[in-house]
Amino acid sequence: MNRETHSPASGVRPRPVLMIPLRRCGSHALRLRLNFNPAFYSPYPLHIVDFMPIVPLYGDLDDDRAYFRLVSDVIGLQAASMVKWPGLVFDPVDVFEAIRNAPRSVHRVVWELLLRAGEQSGARVVMDKSLDSVHYADEMMRLFPDMLFLNVVRDPRAQVASMNKAIIHDFDTRLNARTWVEAHRAADRVQARYPQRTLTIRYEDFLADEEAVLKRICAFFDIEFLPRMLDVAHSAEARQISRMSALWSSNCFAPIAANIDKYKKVLSMDEIATIETLTSEYMQRYGYERLTDEHAPVDAGALEAALAASDIGRDEAWRELERANFRDFALRRHRAEYLASVRARMERCAAEQAIRGAAAPAKLDELTEQFEVTD
Repeated sequence: MNRETHSPASGVRPRPVLMIPLRRCGSHALRLRLNFNPAFYSPYPLHIVDFMPIVPLYGDLDDDRAYFRLVSDVIGLQAASMVKWPGLVFDPVDVFEAIRNAPRSVHRVVWELLLRAGEQSGARVVMDKSLDSVHYADEMMRLFPDMLFLNVVRDPRAQVASMNKAIIHDFDTRLNARTWVEAHRAADRVQARYPQRTLTIRYEDFLADEEAVLKRICAFFDIEFLPRMLDVAHSAEARQISRMSALWSSNCFAPIAANIDKYKKVLSMDEIATIETLTSEYMQRYGYERLTDEHAPVDAGALEAALAASDIGRDEAWRELERANFRDFALRRHRAEYLASVRARMERCAAEQAIRGAAAPAKLDELTEQFEVTD
């Protein structure tokens, strides 16, 4: 797996890594520790999954106008992110010109930003912690055949309990358990198709022995394990994000192994039975012992009611977040409003294009010198 550090002369870029398959698995804890190695770079993720419903509205990406607009909007999403990438400003013109002749995809745009950021930091490995992108793994492998995958498994009961109180997920145990299963089924496909490029770890094993698990990951990435990875309290980013959101408040401390069973205090036995029923295959595979014997009924008709109740819970969570942590609220709202504004604009563009009818893809002149905006 040895790769050179990128330099303009060598043309070798950092190796891309995608962490999969679902948030609230302890992913920040791993990312923050690995970032102590200067050969590794993983910024706060874009979570491009939230942008994906908008992508079809851009139409034919062979049209330079559509692709340039997409490039500009993805850069805008990065700028609207809750946690900024220090010292980085992306120019849509420069990014578009750099990738205009490569296979076109929103994922190619995202990874261009990530790779540029990694190059600026001198990294040999760049990891995207946008775990939900597991559902687009095949497309990313076509774009980057040397991509690696870090598959992080967490006890579904603990993970669903964490998801239930996170504004990024649903406010219903059954809905989040179904999301857990869908994500791990997608991870199964990744492991089946790319077994040599996938490393699976259990978060509980990391809690039990941080050093051993971090050494496994570092060996897989072909980077050096550094003892300071075990002292996350010295991570400036960990301290920063721990103050920004209650979801990240524990990231500047060593993990507490006793919290493995914390879910027992917040989930009812009916909820635990539901999770264990839906995730039974994975619990057995990854060695999580069941607490219940019965199999909870899976009533498809109850899902609609669960969705409605979850929406009410989300509205209440937004109001509580505004009261309890206004900075977190405002930053999350800003990102959500950015996505809503892009969607509204692209819906108008798509409607106008439908009226005009199909046309040959437009081509923008290639720029051979620095582009300047004049008054």
